[in-house]
Amino acid sequence: MRFLHDLYMRLSRQHGWRADLVMVLAGGLYALGFPPVHAVVVLPVAFCLLALAIDNAAGWKGAARRGFMFAMGLYTVGLYWLMYAILLRADDFWWLVPLAAPGCAVILAPLSALSAGLSRLVPRGTRRLVVLAALWTLTDMARVYVFSGFPWNPPGSVWAFPGLAGDIMLQPAAWIGVDGLTLLTCLLSLAPLYGRTGRVACAGMLAAWVACGALRVASIHDTYGHNPEVVLVQGNVPETEKISRDSDVAVFRRYLQLTHEGVQAGLREAVGRPVVFAWPESAFPGLLMEDDIARPMIMQAGQGAAAGVIGTLRWLEDKHWRNSMVALLPGGQPATPYDKAHLVPFGEYQPAFLPFHVVPGDGLTPGPGVQTWHLPGVAPVGPLICYEVIFSGQVVDPHDRPTWLLNSTNDAWYGNSAGPRQHLAAVRIRAVEEGLPVARAANTGISAIFDGRGRELARLGWDRQGVLVHALPDALPRTFFGHYGRLVPLFLVLLTGAAGLVWRRPGLKEGSGIPL
Repeated sequence: MRFLHDLYMRLSRQHGWRADLVMVLAGGLYALGFPPVHAVVVLPVAFCLLALAIDNAAGWKGAARRGFMFAMGLYTVGLYWLMYAILLRADDFWWLVPLAAPGCAVILAPLSALSAGLSRLVPRGTRRLVVLAALWTLTDMARVYVFSGFPWNPPGSVWAFPGLAGDIMLQPAAWIGVDGLTLLTCLLSLAPLYGRTGRVACAGMLAAWVACGALRVASIHDTYGHNPEVVLVQGNVPETEKISRDSDVAVFRRYLQLTHEGVQAGLREAVGRPVVFAWPESAFPGLLMEDDIARPMIMQAGQGAAAGVIGTLRWLEDKHWRNSMVALLPGGQPATPYDKAHLVPFGEYQPAFLPFHVVPGDGLTPGPGVQTWHLPGVAPVGPLICYEVIFSGQVVDPHDRPTWLLNSTNDAWYGNSAGPRQHLAAVRIRAVEEGLPVARAANTGISAIFDGRGRELARLGWDRQGVLVHALPDALPRTFFGHYGRLVPLFLVLLTGAAGLVWRRPGLKEGSGIPL
């Protein structure tokens, strides 16, 4: 143990390029806490090393550099799967493959550098640690303002374990959102460096967290009656096949056949509930709104369904492309389309500062924002396309709340990697935050259905073709977070930061409390 203690202290006191390397490695270690690995045990090891490195840095500039390099490791490892999308266009952008994740890290790391640098201005000890946790959370929340927003993998998402354990740990998000979980995660990750009183307080916080989550999971029971029977169609079309367009007719027929099978199964299970089927993002190989032949064919395949929701591209009179979901009524009449509002940077729109062109054509144009569909005979639904579901507090219309959410996505771009699993974790957390069941239709998987507690009711795994048929439970009463949104975690962050600034209790002594 003494050897490990000395090694830990020696690492935290490195300078120059050695310190940079240690911080990059520590950040990469921290990334192992995210889905699908969920190695939360590494969070205190990595985050405490960052805190000690900030203590030993030469002033706030040195601390900011430590935070920057830590974030470089964190985002490079956490976003490694971005290279899969580049590989699909390797003939043109082969040189970008090793730069995709580090490039995003360079853009995001200054926020982490800011939190580390500012924390260095606070007196050393428990006060600095508490302020670091608050600032780290605040700058993480600020990622919604980077380009069109990139709040991927907030630290609070590390608790989205599979099964009951994850259900329990995610429940506080119904009050404080995933950003509140991020704040608690940062505070707990620094617990080994607090004094005895601080560690006892963290143990009590964790116990209360588990008790609160277990109580909510056990006390809420799903009811059925208002929401529909949902048929999620997973065509499992490789992205190379979608790009080449050589098999559009075969893909369309595949979706028609799966839709027919799924809807018939849904009608047998529905017991008086309406049946709604959904195709994934951009599943229709064409322009659905302009295809007067395809729309009736789709609804004929889904005969008996109250509505079908199809992912498609739209070309508008303003000469702009939009990524859309179109609701079809019996007979094939289209309802008002929903256009994706949050576009993926570098994938769906071209940031102006790039000196080279990576987005096909002129990219896509964003829609006006979230809305609620009121389809005949179907409970109000909130449509969300792919990336939009990662935005905490921005997934429902607060003035016209739906009773369920429908997320269509195409994660085929990112292969059988951590990316689709991290995306699925975001869907689950949105269900808890809003108290709304969520149905997720994914092209290559993972399609899934969650209730308002984030409990997984059904799934169709990666790289499988088929349909997922399941009844959606009713919405839970509007959550505290659903009422006040991100104002709740923002208030907690400011309160925690203020508490750290006024803390007068003697803090950590150098060389004590090392988490080994």
